Amino acid sequence: MVTLKQLMTCREKNKKTKKQKKILQGFPQKKAICLKVYTMNPKKPNSAERKVAKIKFSDGKTTIAYIPGEGHSLQQHSIVLVEGGRIKDLPGIKYKFIRGILDFV
Repeated sequence: MVTLKQLMTCREKNKKTKKQKKILQGFPQKKAICLKVYTMNPKKPNSAERKVAKIKFSDGKTTIAYIPGEGHSLQQHSIVLVEGGRIKDLPGIKYKFIRGILDFV
């Protein structure tokens, strides 16, 4: 027989599950506009200045994406194509840009 304490702990476990926001909404790529281009420092064993940009999708959602490769000409209001794929060095960054399409050359 289940005790009151066991029932209460089961409820707590169920409440802790989070639903992740789906920004790409099942699409392989999506078009976005750069709001701000800046650099970030990676996690502990590595040290560098990783280029990232804050972007806004057409549905109003905003996130941060990684700028791959060496050198870029991105600035505010540049239009880019975004795909999924996290960067292990940078916590919280789950998207990156696709080179050679739209304003990102």
